[in-house]
Amino acid sequence: MKILVIGSGGREHALCWKIAQSSLVSQIYAAPGNPGMARVAKCIPGDDYLAIAEAICPDLTVVGPEAALASGIVDRFRARGLAIVGPTAAAARLESSKAFAKAFMQRAGIPTARFVTVDTPQAAWEAVRRMGFPLVLKADGLAAGKGVVVAQSALEAEAAIPQLLQAGGQLVIEEFLLGEEVSFIVLSDGERVALLDPTQDHKAIFDGDRGPNTGGMGAYCDGRILSADQQRQILERVILPAIHTMRADGCPFTGFLYAGLMMTADGPRVLEFNARLGDPETQVILHRMASDLVPLLLAVGEPLTWHPEPSVCVVLAAEGYPGSVRGGDVISGADAPTVFQAGTRLNGEALVTAGGRVLGVTASGADLPSAIVNAYAEVAKIHFAGMQYRKDIAQKGLKRW
Repeated sequence: MKILVIGSGGREHALCWKIAQSSLVSQIYAAPGNPGMARVAKCIPGDDYLAIAEAICPDLTVVGPEAALASGIVDRFRARGLAIVGPTAAAARLESSKAFAKAFMQRAGIPTARFVTVDTPQAAWEAVRRMGFPLVLKADGLAAGKGVVVAQSALEAEAAIPQLLQAGGQLVIEEFLLGEEVSFIVLSDGERVALLDPTQDHKAIFDGDRGPNTGGMGAYCDGRILSADQQRQILERVILPAIHTMRADGCPFTGFLYAGLMMTADGPRVLEFNARLGDPETQVILHRMASDLVPLLLAVGEPLTWHPEPSVCVVLAAEGYPGSVRGGDVISGADAPTVFQAGTRLNGEALVTAGGRVLGVTASGADLPSAIVNAYAEVAKIHFAGMQYRKDIAQKGLKRW
């Protein structure tokens, strides 16, 4: 069969890498793809994904980026009778609108932080004074993981409110939750769900979770992150209520549903929903997955098996990220098959930087300490001018070993 992967980042490179291992697949296409994806897929430039699909006639399309889902790519493909993995635009509002998602959680009885949604600076300030500090400010729309500010003081809130309101039109202000963050992702056909192994992302740019949020500076996947009882609680209190309520609302959620959770003393609380696979969570999930991914994409009921070894992904970012970055710096040492490319392009025969998050260096080990050592050993082989990365990816997980 032929599979088309939509996107050009590390998540999509990992998808192509995993799909290429399936005996069911004869050809992988990527649109627009990147130089790493070109090792296992035929890359097709452009963003008219429907025209591309109609030209190559894939048996299945898998969508990576949230913007394509929010714009209705699934609706358009299905209208033409093309099989595609992902939610409709209506279902993708769980990610594309923070205000919609919070109201949905409240209506579905899904545990989350106390919140208020506002659309003016004055209303924002009134809410801030009532709630106190620290608190969390979220722009309403898509922001590539960077539309969230944790304000520790009135000064920080004052700086963030106008920018976030301008970015999203509305602003969600919510209480700050204490606990440990976990990424919990499932694949749903609108009724059933298949659970992927839990992961932990590292959002902040600097070690110790300091500095502004990014799209993700690294992640790890390890069977010890959550107990069986914790996973059961998340399934019963978060995932199934979301799936059932979306179906009752007339827009069944199909595709990957990502719950960003805070594991508090009172149980799981949803920080956010995403309507697709995470990045860099995908890299470590697929690296640990022993099962063939393609049968799961075709039928949610297929059972999954996992390698016991933990996997770790360290993101290498360009200087200046998550702000303005320059491109065109030559990359060396990024030849390993599980160095997943994101912000890259070819300049002649040279691989060069072309974005904020450049590479996702992924490795496993017999235990989590070994996986960390192996990932950073691969990092040490890579160089480009201005390269920055966190030195503490997966350290949080060591307490469970």
